[in-house]
Amino acid sequence: MEQAYTITIEPTSNASIVKFEANQFLTNYDSFEYENIDQAKNSPLAQQLFHLPFVKRVFIAQNFVAIDKYDIVEWNDVQDEVAQQIETYLNSGKAILTATENTTKVPVTVYAESTPNPAVLKFVANKKLVTGTHEFKNIDDAKNAPLAQSLFHFPFVKEIFIEDNYISINKYDMADWNDITLELREFIKNYIEEGKEIINATQVQQVKQKEEQSVTDFDNLDDVSKDIVSIINEYIKPAVASDGGNIVFDSYDPASKRVKVILQGACSGCPSSTFTLKNGIENMLKEMLTGKVETVEAING
Repeated sequence: MEQAYTITIEPTSNASIVKFEANQFLTNYDSFEYENIDQAKNSPLAQQLFHLPFVKRVFIAQNFVAIDKYDIVEWNDVQDEVAQQIETYLNSGKAILTATENTTKVPVTVYAESTPNPAVLKFVANKKLVTGTHEFKNIDDAKNAPLAQSLFHFPFVKEIFIEDNYISINKYDMADWNDITLELREFIKNYIEEGKEIINATQVQQVKQKEEQSVTDFDNLDDVSKDIVSIINEYIKPAVASDGGNIVFDSYDPASKRVKVILQGACSGCPSSTFTLKNGIENMLKEMLTGKVETVEAING
């Protein structure tokens, strides 16, 4: 059986601190800092880490554990062992945190932001909601995403796209944003504040498998296709994400010099997407890959 948790080692700007990032959330939007083993009485995971003699401080946040070390060791000598220890602990099913007496609501703010697609509104939270990219075309797609399932019970919700700290909602024409925005914003805000599950481990694992497959597929691409993927990821994805959407490389035909991309979230079905493709993405690829790209076509995700 494949493990639910995997850990990635991420250095920080502070040489004494290393982040051990998990592929799914560890806490419901809270962060904790422990200076010693006594302070960590509500975290069995942190207590275990303090048994390592070089651990000075432990931070547990939404999707990572960060450790500040004493100078007696170098991270290069111990970080792999620590990562394995954290991963093993998480996959053992033991508690990361235990209930505290003073449980308070998570302070959450959610605001609505327009997108280039008039049918899509972006609801942005001040907390990271998910890792990875999650697109749901209907309630069946959302069987492993409790928040998306709940949102589909609103009759005007057509499609849902969740990434990082925002939710893009595509509505049916039957409703006007002026009439439903406040209702949706309050629903999302209350849902997050109550600490309810947004996506479950099965959904996380499915997205992880897709990402792993994408890495394998990338390795098998020709050089031009690899260049196209790199340009999309570095220059185009950030701008598209700010509009509540996503863009994914689909294929490249060297004979016709045609690139196909998949549009998701607010970009899918957006009336301005053709203009964006022709005057933005296509021109950029033509300029950066002279003589190798002629046209870019979109496939709605």
